[in-house]
Amino acid sequence: MSDIKILLNFDRNGKTHTLDDYTQRGGYQALKQKIPQLTPAQIVQEVKTSNIRGRGGAGFPAGLKWSFLAKDTGKPVYLICNADEGEPGTFKDRLIMEENPHQLIEGIILTSYAINAKQAFIYIRGEYGLSYRRIKAAVDEAYATGLLGEKIPGTDYVPNIVVHRGAGAYVVGDETGLMNSIEGKKGFTRIKPPFPAVAGLYDCPTIINNVETLASVPWIVQNGGEAYKAIGTEKSTGTKLISVSGHIRKPGVYEITMGYPFREFLKNECGGIVGGRKLKAVIPGGSSTPVLKPEEVENMTLDYESIQAAGSSLGSGGMIIIAEGTCMVRLLKILADFYHHESCGQCTPCREGTGWLAQIITRIENGKGRPEDLEEIPRISRFIYGYTICPLGDAACGPVDSFLKKFRNEFEEHIEKQRCPYGEKFTRFQELSK
Repeated sequence: MSDIKILLNFDRNGKTHTLDDYTQRGGYQALKQKIPQLTPAQIVQEVKTSNIRGRGGAGFPAGLKWSFLAKDTGKPVYLICNADEGEPGTFKDRLIMEENPHQLIEGIILTSYAINAKQAFIYIRGEYGLSYRRIKAAVDEAYATGLLGEKIPGTDYVPNIVVHRGAGAYVVGDETGLMNSIEGKKGFTRIKPPFPAVAGLYDCPTIINNVETLASVPWIVQNGGEAYKAIGTEKSTGTKLISVSGHIRKPGVYEITMGYPFREFLKNECGGIVGGRKLKAVIPGGSSTPVLKPEEVENMTLDYESIQAAGSSLGSGGMIIIAEGTCMVRLLKILADFYHHESCGQCTPCREGTGWLAQIITRIENGKGRPEDLEEIPRISRFIYGYTICPLGDAACGPVDSFLKKFRNEFEEHIEKQRCPYGEKFTRFQELSK
């Protein structure tokens, strides 16, 4: 793994979230040194040159997204930092907000200046108590020292940030549901087009970026887009935060250079699998990304193209390592229950379909499955996938389809034996560690 650290460039000393600590390690230098040397258009160009792709899951080039902003509308422009990190298995944005919030704030200021945003918002997940307190305190520090609320030296631009706390709905992680929530409406997602860059928050042009994406902007502005582009692979540039959990010795958040071999990551950073057990499966990018079997990840590298070629997605970088001895039916039941619970109910295929999937999978796990269930599950999935306004329906189908395809024999065994052959051991950490 490369020694380059863009986001986790600090030793955890209990003070990294403070303004003093951030400035001592070079914080806000991009803001002070590069503005007003760089015009807003030049900053946009540097980000486009870097080819950084959105770190929230979609992987769309951030600079290109900025360039889509509607021009000369006579309306104000808004910037939203999407900190509603609700994807199961993902917790890397949380680390930035708790340990390095000022780098995120500097990135928001630079981005706001680049797109001439009237106002920036940080929309933070309701369950993130410490993250909220840390980011709110950092914003208050920035206002108290004139980094926010006053003109950036040499310009007429005044950056402002509002921290908006969500109420715990997974669906508002979708950018249009998030905008409705900020506006005080129910967190239903909107039909697109129009896209947020044309008609977003308060019907005004809006850019929405993930925490990790915006926190990378200061490094790009300070060192240049070409320098960032030189890190990683040709199409997957820069570094990436991977939040990894599951049956491993060292779960946590790691910053890797794009293109880092998965097997080295599992051995070196994760410390291998607990109890010396064998690898059974990998969910590489959060619970909504298709599961992969050991032979599919043997030569996989951690970047967008390689994981896609393996049959899944890097997504939000929420990796879950699954060891031998895990019941895949019970694991899928947990995921299916989650998506059913989090469906907002706006779209009939998702509202009804996720419930049916959860019921059938639960029935199989409880020893009451029928052979025809294995045909019914993909049939229901087909009527959800692509028929919903937001991606939640698709997200629910991703694990269902891949689990059934990759581990069909376990579903058949549950039905044949009319019980779970794994008993109660499933994911008990102490059992798998023996």
